[in-house]
Amino acid sequence: MSRYSKLLFFITFISIAACAQEAEPKDTEVKQPIHKTHSNFSIKDFLTENQDLEFKTDSIFNSLSENERVAQLIMPAAGKYGKSHEIINGLIKDGLIGGILMLNGTVDEFTKWIKGYNDLNSNNGNLPFLYSADAEPSLVNRKIMGSTPVKKANEIESIEEVESVTQKISTDLNQIGINYNFSPVVDMSPNSTVGYRSFGKNPENIIPWSNQFIQTTQKNNIIATAKHFPGHGLVSGDTHKSLQVINGDLQEIKNYPPLIQNGVLSVMVAHIAIENNLAFSTNGLPATCSPKIVRDLLRDSLNFQGLIVTDAMNMGGVRNVPNNTIKAIAAGCDILLMPADARLAHKELLDAYIKNLDGIQTTIDSSVKRIIRMKICLSLL
Repeated sequence: MSRYSKLLFFITFISIAACAQEAEPKDTEVKQPIHKTHSNFSIKDFLTENQDLEFKTDSIFNSLSENERVAQLIMPAAGKYGKSHEIINGLIKDGLIGGILMLNGTVDEFTKWIKGYNDLNSNNGNLPFLYSADAEPSLVNRKIMGSTPVKKANEIESIEEVESVTQKISTDLNQIGINYNFSPVVDMSPNSTVGYRSFGKNPENIIPWSNQFIQTTQKNNIIATAKHFPGHGLVSGDTHKSLQVINGDLQEIKNYPPLIQNGVLSVMVAHIAIENNLAFSTNGLPATCSPKIVRDLLRDSLNFQGLIVTDAMNMGGVRNVPNNTIKAIAAGCDILLMPADARLAHKELLDAYIKNLDGIQTTIDSSVKRIIRMKICLSLL
């Protein structure tokens, strides 16, 4: 086992103090349309021990059918590079998804689409959606055209500027209706695919500047996401095209414990294999499909309690892995991002859930409860 791997098992984190909250009314109606209402919980409560929050989470979970539970795990994309409105609307009407990635469009388009999706979702009695975006400083003005102009991550010059940029991005996202930001990138700079998207131009800035981005984002009631776990910056290729490999030590893993300790609510896992590492070899699988990386390392060793989301499941690094949908969820990922066929992904997961394939039912139940808990803490429920 490498010195980095040994270190991980001895990392401890400071617990966030639990806050007493008044109990929420019990949910009694299963199929009533769900609207955004006042909640006694906030995004700060997600990582706390709170019996009232657990009770409400369990109450909502128990009201859901197997079909509705599995739906929470699936997040297709809408927009220029996503699925058509016809496909998304069909998935909503059939209750097969739990969120949507807004992928390349304008501020006005996304605002209009989210309102329409919310109306349709509510009328069909589904749980409210998590709406996500790749609103990184380096990508946001291209991914969301018409958004407030900001500098790219590798052009930012101070932590004060990080806060200003993050506030501008978060204000835009709140106005549009997006509550989940797949940012910041915490990779090192050498890889051309991700390097300009991180604060890694000066390595000493990665942790404090990423933490500032996370804290400002989450103060705006938006989930922040550290990515691409366990590290994309020191591999040579592009996971959009093919599976990339970390050979030996996980050198970038050190970027994650401080961010986890400081309360980042989401981590995105990359389609990267690990080899020549006794503790964390993935045996040729991408990290997204490896229990050693998702469950044993991220969830257990690093004690990450937030949402774990895959990188896009239609990317070359995972697309050709047999049964990748089942493997990613069984490995411990909570959200499948952009499965090639969301309807098929739901069917495969539902079949596995009903049959309790290799004990996957417990894993799925835990993921669904985390997602419900997050939706409560965002005041969506």
